[in-house]
Amino acid sequence: MPAEQIHLVRHGEVFNPQGVLYGRLPGYGLSDLGRMMAKAAADDLVARGRPVAALVSSPLQRTQQSAEPIATAFELEPTLDDRVIEPENLFEGKRMRGPGGALRDIRNWGLLVNPWEPSWGEPFRSIADRMMAAIEDAWSSVDEGDVVIVSHQLPIWTTHRHLAGKSLSHDPRRRRCALSSITTLEVQTAAGSASGRRFVEVGYTNPAAGFAAQAIDLGAV
Repeated sequence: MPAEQIHLVRHGEVFNPQGVLYGRLPGYGLSDLGRMMAKAAADDLVARGRPVAALVSSPLQRTQQSAEPIATAFELEPTLDDRVIEPENLFEGKRMRGPGGALRDIRNWGLLVNPWEPSWGEPFRSIADRMMAAIEDAWSSVDEGDVVIVSHQLPIWTTHRHLAGKSLSHDPRRRRCALSSITTLEVQTAAGSASGRRFVEVGYTNPAAGFAAQAIDLGAV
């Protein structure tokens, strides 16, 4: 049978002294705190006592580094998948808030004209579609056990809303997807579905919550 559970793990805190929205920009790896957060996520997965048979990661530096302690714990070689990457964002490289922040610059206001799409980056529907395609492939890639996918806040939160049947547009300040958090999915039988099954969310944990007070999480617009 295919995978029993899919665990969507967000990366840990990023070293970002300039405080910019880093998006897909190269060179943004984990901070020392971020590495501890990633280790906490790996420890949480180990403590569950479940067999993890495969590990998938976004190709960005921070996700690959967050996958390292999981790879070590389960003796796995991560597979990189562009479909679970951070969405493109026209605010990349900019500081979003505070003096000189991009949201205070009238020249950027045109990018905010349609937050329901959103107008500043990849459409939410596109994010959901590519994430679900990656999850489907991950699910069918093993004969048994679980699969871990290390990704980013917006792709994971968009997947959550898609599976819950909610509107994909949302207030980014209200995302429940903390640094190094784990969102767990399972497949259930679904009458009337073309495939006869569907993915459902069965759990959310925040193993790095103890580090949250020290962490800086800029998130996305």
